[in-house]
Amino acid sequence: MSSTSDKTAALALTPVSRETEARLDRYVDLLREWQAKTNLVAPSTLPHLWTRHIADSLQLLSLAPTATRWVDLGSGGGFPGVVLACALAETPGANIQLVERNAKKAAFLREAIRVTSAAGTVHLADIGDIVDRIAGPVDCVTARALAPLHQLIGFAEPLIGKGAKALFLKGQDVEAELTEATKYWNIKPQLHSSRTGGQGWIVELDRIERRKISAMGTGYDRD
Repeated sequence: MSSTSDKTAALALTPVSRETEARLDRYVDLLREWQAKTNLVAPSTLPHLWTRHIADSLQLLSLAPTATRWVDLGSGGGFPGVVLACALAETPGANIQLVERNAKKAAFLREAIRVTSAAGTVHLADIGDIVDRIAGPVDCVTARALAPLHQLIGFAEPLIGKGAKALFLKGQDVEAELTEATKYWNIKPQLHSSRTGGQGWIVELDRIERRKISAMGTGYDRD
């Protein structure tokens, strides 16, 4: 698929304004430029950058249409964080906080926010060191290709505990990850099939509760 037809297909799945499209174009150009020296996405996905990465990120907006304050954990090459920041750049009060521990990737993210004039703030930090210190209310917390679900929930616990909705982009092993996560957490997940095809899923969580390990350490207590 050519990059033009890939972009057309992506924007048919997840339409955006002309202003947002222009910002995303600048972001994609920058990503391709940096990809030559810093591995931001899997090289095999470059021909399908718009459908595999851009549309995959944009689809989160329909699951939280009124959310303006987002935190993206382990932003990497900017998915979904920079894409969301581009899409919400015209929205009053919107801000996406991108957390990335790799200095090169954080530098790329800062440049992406700059060249797109997007609504984003980049934190060069370990997730465990930053989530407790993020000030103000957060509407949504996201992560993509970062860690197993039970670990993601642990990372996001301080934010979900303050009222944030979690939207985690996961792959075909989502059922196994959910099974593992229920060993550690009481959760009632909503699963959304990815609009971009393949075997992708979005795990939506509004409330979580850490399970208590029983006194004997042999099982888990639901109380």
